[in-house]
Amino acid sequence: MIYLAHRSEDQREQTILTHLRATSDMCARFAAAFGAEDQGRLAGLAHDIGKYSDAFQQRLAGAATPVDHATAGAFECCKCRQIPAAFAVAGHHAGLPDGGSKTDNPDQPTFFGRMNRAKLGKLPPYGAWAQELSLPPAAPPQNVSGQAEAMFFTRMLYSCLVDADFLDTEAFMEGSDTLRGGGETMAALERKLLAHINRWFPPKNGLNAQRCALLERCLQQGSQHRPGLFSLTVPTGGGKTIASLAFALRHAKHCGYTRVIYVLPYTSIIEQNASVFRQILGAENVLEHHSGIQYDTEQSDEQHIARMAKATENWDMPVVVTTAVQFFESLYADRPSRCRKLHNIAQSVIIFDEAQMLPLPYLRPCVFAIAQLIRHYCVSAVLCTATQPALTPLFREFLQEKPILELCPPDTYDSTIFRRVVFRRAGPWTCQTLAEALNGCTQALCIVNKRKSAQIVYQMLEKEGSFHLSTLMCPAHRKSILAQIRDRLRNGMPCRVVSTSLIEAGVDVDFPTVFREEAGLDSILQAAGRCNREGKTPAQASVVTVFAVEEAPPSLLSANIAAGKTAMDRFSQLDSAQAVACYFHELLDIKGNEGQDEKGILPMMAHSASAMPFRRVAESFHIIDQKTRAVYIPWQAGAALTAQLVAGQRSRRLLRQLGQYSTSVYPEHFDALDSIGALRRLEDDCAVLVEPSLYSEETGLALDVEGGQGWFV
Repeated sequence: MIYLAHRSEDQREQTILTHLRATSDMCARFAAAFGAEDQGRLAGLAHDIGKYSDAFQQRLAGAATPVDHATAGAFECCKCRQIPAAFAVAGHHAGLPDGGSKTDNPDQPTFFGRMNRAKLGKLPPYGAWAQELSLPPAAPPQNVSGQAEAMFFTRMLYSCLVDADFLDTEAFMEGSDTLRGGGETMAALERKLLAHINRWFPPKNGLNAQRCALLERCLQQGSQHRPGLFSLTVPTGGGKTIASLAFALRHAKHCGYTRVIYVLPYTSIIEQNASVFRQILGAENVLEHHSGIQYDTEQSDEQHIARMAKATENWDMPVVVTTAVQFFESLYADRPSRCRKLHNIAQSVIIFDEAQMLPLPYLRPCVFAIAQLIRHYCVSAVLCTATQPALTPLFREFLQEKPILELCPPDTYDSTIFRRVVFRRAGPWTCQTLAEALNGCTQALCIVNKRKSAQIVYQMLEKEGSFHLSTLMCPAHRKSILAQIRDRLRNGMPCRVVSTSLIEAGVDVDFPTVFREEAGLDSILQAAGRCNREGKTPAQASVVTVFAVEEAPPSLLSANIAAGKTAMDRFSQLDSAQAVACYFHELLDIKGNEGQDEKGILPMMAHSASAMPFRRVAESFHIIDQKTRAVYIPWQAGAALTAQLVAGQRSRRLLRQLGQYSTSVYPEHFDALDSIGALRRLEDDCAVLVEPSLYSEETGLALDVEGGQGWFV
């Protein structure tokens, strides 16, 4: 009898043996990147053993009864004492299960429940596999100590399996080249970068001389060190984007690595950096992957677009630019679609840009993951920022003997060249006082902590040349406003902006004066980066005013504000290394270990009563607060898109386009809008705004609505 794994739409057939061998070879090759070739080969050969059953063959022929074919291969791996491979095989379709207990009932969906089902002979008979193949021996995984590390290794092995399985199945089903992979080598990309930066030399002024010195230092350091953990502490305006790319490409070439991955906190920074990288390295070498990017294969037949769309699935590109949410949530995920990319993180240089914004409630799990990648998966990591967080003790806990090496120590450059502002403290101020100060300026930026405060202050400003920015405005609307702001700044026209913190990091604007409500010192320094950004005026004439307010701060920011006040009380030069170190030490002390792992992810992995609780961890690790709900806004082009949504249309393309016309609101705000009939609720827990009067061209979605009032950060 010929046992089949797949049948295509045009009735071509692929045998199980052919599929297992191809998947096994590919899985072994992927896992070899972190020394697990044997385990990869075993998992690849075992994953579809359960298809050697009459029940599955009947299913392939059209029978309606579903067949569990994954448990059989997992059971055979268990008999080989290869538990990571067994978990990977068990979850290669439905996701990694919780381990459970060895006494679990055979009907339970846990790993051990399923193994007990196999022991009791409750699977469709699949013994014919032994007539066609045998499972190869595999050594135990190396350098895996404790359950937390075992879970990390299992997830990486799982990534190899699900990607190899998908790729071989895709190649068979499509029956042609799948337009995957490609891109140039690290050496070729470095040559492109060097050709780009050659025009910077010789530097034309003192500021450019310092930027070039930092750049040359990063190139030099790239070929002088073994893989490990690095920091790149460069003042705002120091050119850290290109300097970090120079280090990454040189270091990747030096170490024989195949990929550079940029991890950033905001999509606005990603879009900016990815655009720069594409200009320098070529669009064919750079993958931009986040919720706001759309590779529209429905509207384009270009091979480049198709290749990029597929690359978002497994990051098979030389340069990847992505969000911290995408990166870290994938490292703690349990689903095949989220985990496919993980094996391609191995043998990479990872730049954590704006490293001070690593999510504090998940800081310990994030640092643990970075440390695992460095220790066991051939990764070098760079913490890149102007305000370096005080993470040395935490990395020492997880990395042990490996220190953090600073690529550009303070004696590398003259920090006074980058000092373009002076700070002063003021307050407590009312919204009226703040508005009066802004109205007294021709061009000024004000950043507040609450969306409500931004709306109140804006209403008090002189209308000519005044703008409001907050997340109550959909992204497309904010981009339009920012374009107007930049145009006015360039042309010396009146421009007063009141914004929430969304403008702080990565938004390229240059104001002569900035006002910042008390916040964490990192936020204050980011705000200062929007003042005299190009150094066109003397520092003494470029004032950043940090003001207190009369009301209590948002609870989410209370620890950051308290630590910021401590640093500001102790140091007059707020951008000094001493002030920054004081702030982060104070912040981490205030939060404590529990505050750096609020969901208890690491204890859950290390001490859980359930063996390897993959599903529980994945359900708990969500960097973005899931309590908010999306409201789609029919603003300009969004009107046609929301109409399609209301009409029942659903597609990945439509939802990605709608991302530019949505805003996230908390439940009280959502319910207040819903109670007055302002929303058309949809089945997927989101809604379309149907009362246009509640969305303002100036301030976005109304906070105060009849029937309820919101007060939101």
